[in-house]
Amino acid sequence: MINAEQRQLLHQYLIIDLAIQSLQCDYKTLEQLKMKAIYIPFVESLMKSIRQDYFNLKRQLAKQKIRIVGWHRIDKYFSDVRIATAGEDEIFRYANQALKTEVEQLLNQAHCQLCKQIK
Repeated sequence: MINAEQRQLLHQYLIIDLAIQSLQCDYKTLEQLKMKAIYIPFVESLMKSIRQDYFNLKRQLAKQKIRIVGWHRIDKYFSDVRIATAGEDEIFRYANQALKTEVEQLLNQAHCQLCKQIK
């Protein structure tokens, strides 16, 4: 059974994982743009800034013997995430739109932090 603190860590990990996946997918599209020299370094910096949090959370979850087994998209509104723990597997249901909104918020925050570092 996952407690509230572990659930929060897991949720943060899921959001960061989705953000990285989204940026990697978008990266392929950016390579086709004429102004790729402008956009690609920005996306690389963004990925680099959130990857550290990703690895830290993954390490914390691994110490607690928690890992994501898989995603299952139920329909266009909901997805289930199967989690393996030391005791038993659990399934958490997430609203796809809520996940998308949280990923966008995370990337906006990371973007603002990068802009502050540049100035």
